[in-house]
Amino acid sequence: MTTTKKPSIAFFGIGLMGQPMAINLLHAGYSLKAWNRTTAKAEALVSFGASVATTPKDASDADILITMLAAGPEVRSVLEEALPALKKGALVIDMSSTKQSEAEDLYALLAERGIHFIDAPVSGGVLGAEAATLAIMVGGDEAQFERALPVLSVMGRPTRVGPAGCGQIAKLCNQLIVGATINILAEAMLLAQAGGADPAAMRAAIRGGFAESRILDVHGQRMLDRNFVPGGQVKTQLKDLENILHAAEMAHITLPVTALVADNFRHLVTTHPTADHSAILIELEQHNPGQRVGVTENKFS
Repeated sequence: MTTTKKPSIAFFGIGLMGQPMAINLLHAGYSLKAWNRTTAKAEALVSFGASVATTPKDASDADILITMLAAGPEVRSVLEEALPALKKGALVIDMSSTKQSEAEDLYALLAERGIHFIDAPVSGGVLGAEAATLAIMVGGDEAQFERALPVLSVMGRPTRVGPAGCGQIAKLCNQLIVGATINILAEAMLLAQAGGADPAAMRAAIRGGFAESRILDVHGQRMLDRNFVPGGQVKTQLKDLENILHAAEMAHITLPVTALVADNFRHLVTTHPTADHSAILIELEQHNPGQRVGVTENKFS
């Protein structure tokens, strides 16, 4: 019986999401070299079997290079540093959340060097990364998607949605729904409180109806507990909303609700940039003096 050798992986970006994603790959038996600007974060994976790259070039001999970084400019900067050492035929999988145009530019840049590229942003947060249940939205060639499928499946549920750049569009659609729904959920909590209903009982009453969602489940509880320690940070949500509005402009469409939601997060980021995005409740409370949902205090409340 012939055993197919697993491709070697380099993983750039060992942050809140990247760390559990990389650990799941190590648990699945992949050889993985980790790089992070803060080297200590990469070194934390050594006990799981990873090796550490001191620079992006050091990790560039891998068959598959995965990037999980903060934004498009960081992804491009790191890949340009690694590019001279990337071997021809390697596959770069960018799992960061960037602009569609940034993903398309990277596809073209790498193709000139004989290197393949797919964009594969994710949704599901830290819990999804830890549980390997991430929704993974992939843009790229069918052949490269099939090549990446065994690796991506270790981290979650990958779906190809179109050519390069389309993974980022799908992620923006996801973030549009998430950002707007969190905002509306906060308004519902505030309305229940102001109208004399128990917000916790209201949330329990509507579960199972059409308003049921993971956002109602997870972020509804966060709001009741006033637990705004991140998950997904306010500044990251705002970055995604700005990218959504940019994509809409490029597609020559208007998204009025998204524009209003972005404005709310724009205000919140000036006071609570690293809080969980469910802290949009705080922004709404500031517009409604005397109203406050939940009772538990923490440093973001």
